[in-house]
Amino acid sequence: MLKYFAITGMLLLAIACTNKTETTETTEPETSEESPTGFFGEKITEEGAIEASELLTMLKEGDSVFVKVRGTINECCQKKGCWMDVDLGNGKTMVVRFKDYEFFVPKNSAGYTAIMEGYAKLEVQDVEWLRHKAQDAGKSAEEIAAITQPDTSITFMANGVIIK
Repeated sequence: MLKYFAITGMLLLAIACTNKTETTETTEPETSEESPTGFFGEKITEEGAIEASELLTMLKEGDSVFVKVRGTINECCQKKGCWMDVDLGNGKTMVVRFKDYEFFVPKNSAGYTAIMEGYAKLEVQDVEWLRHKAQDAGKSAEEIAAITQPDTSITFMANGVIIK
């Protein structure tokens, strides 16, 4: 009887150890980048969002306002997705960063619409930050070196973002 248990055990062990491989066909996606749409950071809704261009008339230097904004993404950090520039109209943009560096957005989100909730502020951005941002955006060394003056613009610290 013991002999039968030993033989059965060895057979089960041999079956379990056999390397059975299955081949499955995989197909490459049509594009190498996935769609950047979705929710990032805190889950927010679109309800009550104002157009980003309205911020130009709402803020004076040093002002800060908690608001929900809708705008087109012009550019996004190409290293991590840790900031994005959103169109304000009239050739102006606002830089959007993400609360406590807790989340990022997809690097291929330029051209999409963003709805974001958080704090908008009109402030001076120093040359060091502007150069860092240009480097993250993949600008040339000449373009980065040409940044020699600070810029007063609207910045936005987002708690949550929807990209559509």
